[in-house]
Amino acid sequence: MKVNHHALELEQNYLFSEVAKRIRAFQAENTGKELLKLSIGDVTRPLAKIITDEMKAAAEDMSHAETFHGYGAEQGEAFLRDAVAAYYKKHGIEIDAADIFISDGAKCDLGNLCDLFDADNTVLLPNPVYPVYYDTSIMAGRRVVFSAGTKENGFLPMPDDSVSADIIYLCSPNNPTGAVYSREQLAEWVAYAKRQNALILFDAAYESYIRDPKLPHSIYEIPGAETCALEINSLSKMAGFTGVRCGWTVVPRTLQFDGASLHDMWFRRMATKYNGTSYIIQRAAAKVFTDEGQIAVHKDIDYYMENARILKDALNQAGINSVGGENAPYVWMECPDNADSWAYFDRLLHTYGIAGTPGVGFGTAGQGWLRFSSFGTRETVEKAAAFLAKQ
Repeated sequence: MKVNHHALELEQNYLFSEVAKRIRAFQAENTGKELLKLSIGDVTRPLAKIITDEMKAAAEDMSHAETFHGYGAEQGEAFLRDAVAAYYKKHGIEIDAADIFISDGAKCDLGNLCDLFDADNTVLLPNPVYPVYYDTSIMAGRRVVFSAGTKENGFLPMPDDSVSADIIYLCSPNNPTGAVYSREQLAEWVAYAKRQNALILFDAAYESYIRDPKLPHSIYEIPGAETCALEINSLSKMAGFTGVRCGWTVVPRTLQFDGASLHDMWFRRMATKYNGTSYIIQRAAAKVFTDEGQIAVHKDIDYYMENARILKDALNQAGINSVGGENAPYVWMECPDNADSWAYFDRLLHTYGIAGTPGVGFGTAGQGWLRFSSFGTRETVEKAAAFLAKQ
């Protein structure tokens, strides 16, 4: 028996595990000192009552023979796929419900999509980057190249024709930087993918936080993207489903590579390895996309975006440069005095009890930067902001 040696090439300390380890050590050494946790991107607001009421009704259905549901459709229930398609239509995007696949979250889909691609593909990643993109590519044995996000380009790297790629990961709004691509910038990426005969994996998990009406919410707002891009999204941050788990991936039937339909391949993969998202959860998810559901979840989105504004105002007051926060729930701050990311993380933690996430954990281009999540409680954010403003 042989193990997958590519899995051994990963750093053994996953970023967020290392952050959690240091936080535990801090708490053990500083009993009674308050921890102001702005590190992990987990929500703190409870689910909207309109959603939990729907979950209760769906659970009640399961207790009656005439409304009981067993195995569901491999792609997800039609009522939810129709609701997702209607959500896209509100943004002026025509997506056929037949091209939508329901899952238990974006992170799972980002990893599982690797099943569709040969190991002999070059993967292009932005740097800094959400660790899952890199880790799953390395575990699959693929070659990885990077496109650097920098202070100078606003952490929005653009394509370079001198770099060849087969699979391109893009995340907008970006995790960790909070930067958002314009429509013109995404058009350049679509054109590049077509020239390269490459596939874009577009992570739109934070699109519901975009406030600027000129910024695109989906790669499919770009003409021609349906032939070179698939899109992953989730209810984790839109509706607080981090502990409930529901997301979707759009795989247009127009995606044809190497003589094969990616839609048909993904359908076959899902039918083989996934038995579907819970009926109860899908009922709750469908409620999110109703007019009433959208009003309810946007109250929480507004709450988190106000948190982001408070953090950015504090950094501005302290004269500290930052990116993000206006159209995304993450604030990406430049460490003062050219400090190392981990050193500054430890300084904030042990001086003020503030826990962020070291930027270097998202890639070499993140060295000297720190990410704050705005998903904390208002009390936590305001206390942290008071300390940050007077650094």
